[in-house]
Amino acid sequence: MASLPPSPFDRDRRNRRTMIGMAGVGLAMLGLGFASVPLYRIFCERTGFGGTTQRADADVQVAEAAGHRMSIRFDSNVTPGMPWQFHPERHTQTVTVGARNMAIFVAKNLSDRPVTGTATFNVTPSQAGAYFTKIQCFCFTQQTLQPGEQVRMPVIYYVDPKILTDADNKDTQEITLSYTFYPVEQDKKPS
Repeated sequence: MASLPPSPFDRDRRNRRTMIGMAGVGLAMLGLGFASVPLYRIFCERTGFGGTTQRADADVQVAEAAGHRMSIRFDSNVTPGMPWQFHPERHTQTVTVGARNMAIFVAKNLSDRPVTGTATFNVTPSQAGAYFTKIQCFCFTQQTLQPGEQVRMPVIYYVDPKILTDADNKDTQEITLSYTFYPVEQDKKPS
């Protein structure tokens, strides 16, 4: 028995089904494109990928790893055109793993106008980011400095003792915490 050629009705139905399927794929790709930035940020925060540090509440309890010390180095930068001086008070600290520590950074507005900035940060080596935890940091919010104003900004942090049992961090003796301040464009008010 010979099969009959597809009717125009069957072809139209298949074409319509294919079109709907392709439109669905296109919409899914568009949605994924919009969701990729927040999903990537969440991924980095959870895993420490790319040197992204962790964040903890002030009441977090961590056991110190007695006898295990590590060097923390601090780096500071401002983007070109940002009229600030920005530097750590101390460029290195030797800390006990698991102990709370505080580093102070100093920022000064060198301009004759208020300037608002926001700091981005990362940790190197990047695999140590999953174990470097900030409790309090100026980088969590924007900072506004008035003309000529100088401020001391604390960072309260600890290195999670789990770093000592991570094969990827077994040779880590020093962690560098680096900040870069960027200007925040304020909304321009119409004249």
